[in-house]
Amino acid sequence: MTRAEIDSATREAIAASRLGALPTQLLKELLAGATRVRIRARSTIRPVAGRAPHLELVMSGLIRIQVASPEGRGMTIRYCRRGALMGVATLYADAVRPFTIEALSDAEVLRFDPSTVLRCAARDPRIGTALLTETSERVMSFVAELSGHAFRSVRQRIARHLLDLASVDARSVELTASVSQQELADAAGTVREVVVRVLRELRNDECVRTGRGGIVISDPERLSAIAAAEEP
Repeated sequence: MTRAEIDSATREAIAASRLGALPTQLLKELLAGATRVRIRARSTIRPVAGRAPHLELVMSGLIRIQVASPEGRGMTIRYCRRGALMGVATLYADAVRPFTIEALSDAEVLRFDPSTVLRCAARDPRIGTALLTETSERVMSFVAELSGHAFRSVRQRIARHLLDLASVDARSVELTASVSQQELADAAGTVREVVVRVLRELRNDECVRTGRGGIVISDPERLSAIAAAEEP
């Protein structure tokens, strides 16, 4: 854990966020008491049922936000990459956090001091507007995600998660989703047996290939069409 400074990496992450339009002096005030934290893959950043306010900015890596049913079945509602702000709503909502935040890869986040952020936002409306805009966008995206989960088929949900998780493999220049079948089931809110069946169908349709390194997306356009319910 290191104290935050506005170096090039921090500046790039902030520029990719809703805080990017703020002047440098305001950013320096926001960063008072902030720290940069490195997180190992598969580590929990924020467990479910926490109550303390928090605000983090993703600087690198891939992070997911997941809710779970009382039976323990999970559903991923957001993937966060560089520039994503996490926890804005907790600054203002005195409620138990209903989600878990977990790093899917090695990651680094900029962890703001909540009291500093609230004090700055109360003093300068530009900060408040940035946080309000971020919160509004998150509400709309969560509604869309939950609606999609309720009305999309499992096949569509799995296709969407594969596309969200995919990154270019430097060794082969292919889109690869480094995810296990169980992790994919957790993300899509289903069980592993269903994922096995859907992946077999997608392989037969030549949309994906599976291997030790993950799931290679052979036909991104076709998979995107499946996710969007535009299959021929």
